Amino acid sequence: MTLARTAVDPVTWSLDLGFHQGEVVTGQTRTLYCSGQTATGPDGAPLHPGDMAAQVAASLDNLEAVLVEAGMSLANLVRLGVFTTDVDLLLQHYDVLAGRLGAAGGAPPTTMLGVARLAIPGLLVELEGTAVA
Repeated sequence: MTLARTAVDPVTWSLDLGFHQGEVVTGQTRTLYCSGQTATGPDGAPLHPGDMAAQVAASLDNLEAVLVEAGMSLANLVRLGVFTTDVDLLLQHYDVLAGRLGAAGGAPPTTMLGVARLAIPGLLVELEGTAVA
């Protein structure tokens, strides 16, 4: 069975930010639910203190590593949750996230939430994904 994705965009402003309002996915045979991925190294220690752009990139690297381990890629994401301790700062660097997803051919429906803090002090962003193949 072939995976098919159909964008659902009753409004189009989100396309400029790199995500669809919704997607209908058919033909999937496997679903991967990823826990939140942050800018941490292999030992779990935080990387890039105070550098939002670098933390977004490292969080994407870690999310992509989980996807690859499952035989998927960023293109398989059908849902992305973005949690940040500083929404305004993240929006200044959102091109790091949107650019990577766009280069992978994806624009998953996305929710961004501002939170008081993340599990590990010093982390600024956490990405939680759902992927299908």
